[in-house]
Amino acid sequence: MDMSSLNISLPQPMKVFIETRVQEDNYSTPSEYVRALIREDQKRREEQKLETMLLESLQSGDSVDVTPEFWAKKRQNLLERFGKGAS
Repeated sequence: MDMSSLNISLPQPMKVFIETRVQEDNYSTPSEYVRALIREDQKRREEQKLETMLLESLQSGDSVDVTPEFWAKKRQNLLERFGKGAS
């Protein structure tokens, strides 16, 4: 992975906090700790996005009971649409 640098200014108490977290949580560097925080934030935002999409989907109209019959009909429709060679 290509790495680049980003310089940030922190108040002393935040710097001490980060240094403490690095030591206590066995991070090798403050950069590793910050990258972990950013990855957690990215994951949280993706989960929020997915939750929003799921809620919008639930509110978007009539629900459909997904039963074995539903899947059989769906499979049949796909086979008819895309050909019977893909079974």
